[in-house]
Amino acid sequence: MSQYDFDLFVIGGGSGGVRAGRIAAGHGARVAVAEEYRYGGTCVIRGCVPKKLLVYGSEFSHAFEDAAGFGWTVPPARFDWATMIANKDKEIGRLEKIYRGLFENAGAKTFDGRAALKDAHTVAIGETTVTAETILIATGGRPTKPAIPGAELMISSNEAFHLPALPKRVVVIGGGYIACEFAGIFNGFGSQVTQLYRGEQILRGFDADIRSHLAGELVKSGIDLRVKIDVTAVEKVAGGLLVHLTDGSSLEADCVMAATGRQPNTDGLGLEAVGVKTDADGAVVVDEYSRSSIGNIYAVGDVTNRINLTPVAIREGHAFADTVFGKKPRKADHTDVPAAVFSQPPVGTVGLSEEAARKAYGEVDIYRTTFRPMRATISGRDERILMKLVVDARSDRVIGAHMVGPEAGEIIQGLAIAIKAKATKADFDATVGIHPTAAEEFVTLREKVREPVKA
Repeated sequence: MSQYDFDLFVIGGGSGGVRAGRIAAGHGARVAVAEEYRYGGTCVIRGCVPKKLLVYGSEFSHAFEDAAGFGWTVPPARFDWATMIANKDKEIGRLEKIYRGLFENAGAKTFDGRAALKDAHTVAIGETTVTAETILIATGGRPTKPAIPGAELMISSNEAFHLPALPKRVVVIGGGYIACEFAGIFNGFGSQVTQLYRGEQILRGFDADIRSHLAGELVKSGIDLRVKIDVTAVEKVAGGLLVHLTDGSSLEADCVMAATGRQPNTDGLGLEAVGVKTDADGAVVVDEYSRSSIGNIYAVGDVTNRINLTPVAIREGHAFADTVFGKKPRKADHTDVPAAVFSQPPVGTVGLSEEAARKAYGEVDIYRTTFRPMRATISGRDERILMKLVVDARSDRVIGAHMVGPEAGEIIQGLAIAIKAKATKADFDATVGIHPTAAEEFVTLREKVREPVKA
């Protein structure tokens, strides 16, 4: 009989924690989980899933506009924000029950409440104290706001899902995934949107061609995108909010959304007292097997600030459970992880950007094309797709694939398999395209882009 109440105690009922707990229970471990808010974590409750539902809803405005070119006479459409939010909430409630059920059906015990470590093997949930041989931290992250006067007047992505009404004038601060996605959502629903980013160009860290192309498409869609500018203060005025900018000008808005970053949820967990090492941002420092500085305490997902994507957290949680409880040691692979930005148009990417590839490989071949999507030839929409392949010139292996355009995420998911399998450009060239599709362009690219002029 074990000296502990549980073999595994998971703090956090999000994607990574749920997967880890379920797999560990399948290996025969006695598992418990504590969740202080709602099961499903950021992704299900206030991230990927509700955001994608809002993206779907906001895209209908473009579809109504495009329909005329195809012979449809569409009466003036009306949008009701309250209906959209109510239906979204209903779906999120359904998914939350599923996530809780995944744990309970696996034989795990659930605790509703905030958990904190008392020592390396003891967890307190309110007045309840339990012990566990192994503890997993899977508490995710949360949005941050800039430290400026009036920050309390801003919303974050959390509140954006529960606004009582659709704001007419929205200022979105930031240039990353979340900022670009919500700028498109509000714009699609009919708000007047201004997006502000202090850097040179949006989507820092992405391929430069992707960044500049998406920026141009966002502007064409009606978003007032301004880069190399920041917000100094927000104040409440009659009729709304006044946003003060670094160039001395100001903007009036009904809603200001901060999408300027996220930080790991490690406050108040008792990590410091137990000796669990965290970095300057508060993320739990772990090794390749997700083990922290304390041997029996592990962490997965956004709380480790490695690659903050739901599928990555799930992979990390599964690998942890197999390693510790399944006697099958393995590491989560963080190379060539595909990703999508559900902006409008969306972005899909896998592998290295051109800039990163030149640093890593030196000589690379670039294949790139931009073209008007077939639908736009009749709808009349001013829209262009960008597709790009990055190839190691020595081995001919495709080491990066990037796209901006409709269904980019769906298309890049397939290419991610090829890149993970180390396919060469010759393999792409030998593949017959599906016609007429946008995706076929990835297997018909033949002309290399000329090398950039060196200084």
